[in-house]
Amino acid sequence: MHTIQEKLLELAKIKNLASFSLREIGAFIGETSPQKIKHHMEQLEKRGLLNIDKAKGIIKNTRDNWKKGTNKKQGTLLSIPILGYVSAGPATMYADVFTEGNIEGFLRISESLVRPRPTSHVLFALRVKGPSMNKATIEKKKIEDGDYVIVDTNDRNPKNGDIVLSIIDGMANIKRYYRDNENKQIILMSDSNQDFPPIYIHESDNYMINGKVVQVIKKPKM
Repeated sequence: MHTIQEKLLELAKIKNLASFSLREIGAFIGETSPQKIKHHMEQLEKRGLLNIDKAKGIIKNTRDNWKKGTNKKQGTLLSIPILGYVSAGPATMYADVFTEGNIEGFLRISESLVRPRPTSHVLFALRVKGPSMNKATIEKKKIEDGDYVIVDTNDRNPKNGDIVLSIIDGMANIKRYYRDNENKQIILMSDSNQDFPPIYIHESDNYMINGKVVQVIKKPKM
């Protein structure tokens, strides 16, 4: 993220930027060009990190919303950050997509569509790419190519059969989780109408669970 954008977000935590001119905002952060301030504020708004409500005269930082529980409500809607794609096929999505700097935007969704989670938990959304989980369902919704899945990143102790977001050698995917204690291995299985072989993980492998898939948001059928 650009340095000016970082400074603007920090400033927006303590001041309502709508109360100041672009030149005054620039003076707070050591930038003399009002046009640069305007440009970077617009970029932050597009990414969902800065809320600019001209009608109410409010400009505030919304970046930290996704870090706090089930993402603060805006009216009856939640704002859940979208952190790119996740593979529902071979493990071909780099894990570094799951960083704040790669927020692509926010999924605006009614709170009634997401089962309540503990307030300390963090949710984010990923878009599914691939067919290897297209028979798996969460609350009767299949996980199909192009859908969004909602991941609870605090839920990292899955039970057998749970659908998890996992990182293997720096690559990410979603699969069903099974622990085979007798053979000291973890099995990540597809749930698809196509034939995808399981992934077998040894306890000592470079592997981690990055969260549990808790909801599916279906793509619109045109």
